[in-house]
Amino acid sequence: MAGELPNHPDPATPGGSAGSAAPTAGSGAPSERTRVRRLPERGSYGLEEICAILDEGFVCHLGFAGRDGRPVVIPTTYGRLGDTVYVHGSPAAGLVRSLRDGLDVSMAVTHVDGLVLARSAFHHSINYRSVVLFGLAREVTEPEEKAMALDAIVDHIVPGRREHLRPNTKKELAATAVLALGLDEASAKVRTGPPVDDDEDLAAAVWAGELPLHLAAGEPVPDRFTALPVPPHVRDYRRQGLRR
Repeated sequence: MAGELPNHPDPATPGGSAGSAAPTAGSGAPSERTRVRRLPERGSYGLEEICAILDEGFVCHLGFAGRDGRPVVIPTTYGRLGDTVYVHGSPAAGLVRSLRDGLDVSMAVTHVDGLVLARSAFHHSINYRSVVLFGLAREVTEPEEKAMALDAIVDHIVPGRREHLRPNTKKELAATAVLALGLDEASAKVRTGPPVDDDEDLAAAVWAGELPLHLAAGEPVPDRFTALPVPPHVRDYRRQGLRR
């Protein structure tokens, strides 16, 4: 499959260091690190679209250079409050230890909306929405902000869940790491629509079109200690693009 995938800029682009000038997301002007180079017409730098893509997801992939200099990418959960993304982690994890040393991080979120089936392998593709962030993440240590960030992550994943739970204990807060990453350097990239075949292939006897894909929520399964009815925030769980 040689069609276009949701790739974003090369993070090693010269001039893209953490200290370089970077317009705020939503200004419509990308930085050197966020500029979409392949099929740039699919890129967007507006804060509204970036936040909409972030808000629909809850799993991201974080990339950073480990202490030995080797690249590392890990999946984790996140939530957003305003122009800050909070990422959940473990105090003992290599990511947190590395970021305490002030290393750059990149974060990617992708939604796969469908498979694009063309008349040639070369023009097969994927319909998707993706966001890539770059920046210097900070560890959240102030207790009030940390508790707020963890609440935001829980409610981001399952809206309305936090109000049903007891407060976090001091021990739980100490056992959980939270990283904060701003939206100053961010870009979105989106592909929609049917395949784009070569003219000479259009008459080929091959089915071509789109195969939509959706994340589906199944029926809730209570654990063996639960005798309560399923609450509405679980029973009616929905996200944009989420089907049951």
